[in-house]
Amino acid sequence: MTDLKNAALDRLRAGQLAIGVGLRQTRTVDIAKAMRTAGFDWLFIDMEHNSMDLDTAVQISVAAQDAGITPVVRVPGYESFHATRALDGGAQGIVVPHVDDAATAARMVSQCRYPPVGHRSVTGALPQLDFKPTPLAEATTAINRETLLVVMLESPAAIARADEIAAVPGVDALLIGTSDLTMEMGIPGQVDHPDIAKAYETVVEACRKHGKHPGMGGVYSPPLMQRYIEIGARLILGGNDLPLLMAAATERAKALREML
Repeated sequence: MTDLKNAALDRLRAGQLAIGVGLRQTRTVDIAKAMRTAGFDWLFIDMEHNSMDLDTAVQISVAAQDAGITPVVRVPGYESFHATRALDGGAQGIVVPHVDDAATAARMVSQCRYPPVGHRSVTGALPQLDFKPTPLAEATTAINRETLLVVMLESPAAIARADEIAAVPGVDALLIGTSDLTMEMGIPGQVDHPDIAKAYETVVEACRKHGKHPGMGGVYSPPLMQRYIEIGARLILGGNDLPLLMAAATERAKALREML
């Protein structure tokens, strides 16, 4: 039996928080070890909102697996070549943006899961298995089990359909894209709005009903993060590399300016 593990999925299955950090500016593989040392469980490797190419994403993914932090790639679209190439290259999870209905969720399951769950095509030795020769049935079963498939709900229509989306076999987590949701709801940036709290309650309830993991993105104020975690969010995007860098750099520069 393969000993393949997914650190983020292990924590979610144990009912714990799985804390991730977004990568938009970072381009070198050492970020995997750095963020693992910082205390994060997974990397949100973002190919939707920046110019990062696939090769960079998979290089970081392979390094992340060896560092013990789960590499999850947010793909820029629903076309099969985005998710499957990232997974074949070393990603241990996929985040799909703007999933508004069960049909889209099922389409992504088909791309990201091997039969009998989906219809992902089989390739040769995989980095997730350390390129070890592994019987096909064992390899595909292990990859299916330890691949984290996350769909993002970012519109009122998606929230209204949370139950049917959560019911799709092969989906692991429903992550609310809170920033885009506020835009679609006509309350730009109001991530503390009562209607946003209701959206979290709706998604958490759907996830509990269908055995899925509720997630949170776009909320970075600790008191508000605490509120949505208490509602039930467990897959947590805890911040992004550039804002974290800017906050630390700004604080250091300010402290130095005050020394004279």
